[in-house]
Amino acid sequence: EEESDSEENFIDLNILKAQTYRSDINDSAKQEQILQSTTDAAEWNLEVERVLPQLKVTVRTDNKDWRIHVDQMHQHKDGIESSLKETRGYLDKLHNEISRTLEKINSREKYINNQLEHLVQEYRSAQALLSEAKEKYQEGSGGVTERSRVLSEITEVLERVKQETEEKGSSMTDGAPLVKIKQALTKLKQETIQMDIQIGVMEHTLLQSKLKEKSDMTRDMHATMTPEDIVGAY
Repeated sequence: EEESDSEENFIDLNILKAQTYRSDINDSAKQEQILQSTTDAAEWNLEVERVLPQLKVTVRTDNKDWRIHVDQMHQHKDGIESSLKETRGYLDKLHNEISRTLEKINSREKYINNQLEHLVQEYRSAQALLSEAKEKYQEGSGGVTERSRVLSEITEVLERVKQETEEKGSSMTDGAPLVKIKQALTKLKQETIQMDIQIGVMEHTLLQSKLKEKSDMTRDMHATMTPEDIVGAY
C-alpha cells in the first residue's frame, strides 16, 4: 500500500526514457545555440532539490516470483541459524544448571529420607493408631446415638410422670383426704400396739405352758426311775 501511494509521485521508466529522448533531440538541436550558461547556480540547486523526489525510479517486483521466495528462505535460514547459535548456548547453560539442581535435590532427598526414617515409622504408627481410634469412635458414636435415643425416651416418660404427679398434687390440695389418712394411720398404730400386746401375752402363756409341760415330764421321769437307775446315772 505504501508503494502504491508513493507511485503517484514517481515517474515511470518508460515516460522518463521518452522525455530523455526528446530532451536529447532538443539539446542536440540547441547545442549550437548554447555557448554559455546564464542560469544561477543557487537557483539551479533549488530546482534540483525540488524535482529530485520526482526523478526517483522504482522497479515493480512480483511477489509471486520464486527467486524472491528463495531469497526470503535463505534470509530466514540465516536468521534462524544465528539465533539458534545464541539460544543454544543459553539452553545448554540452563540444561546444565537444571541437571545440577536435580542432582542436589536427589541427594538432599536421600539425606532427608535417611534422617527422618524413624519419624516416618512413628508417623505410620500414629496413622495406624488414628485409624483404630476412628473405628472405635465410629462404633462408640453408634452406641452413643442409641443411648441418646433411649435417654430421650426416658426423659419423655419422666416428663409425663412429672406432669401426672403435678396433676395429682394439684388435685390433692384438699385437706380432707389427708386428715382421713392421718386418722387411719393413727388407728393402724393403735391396732398394731394392741396386736403386739396380745402377741406378748400369747408368747408368755405359751412359754408358761412349755415350762409346765417340761416340769411335768421331769417329775414323771423321776417318779418312774428306781434307786439303781439313779445310782447308775450318777
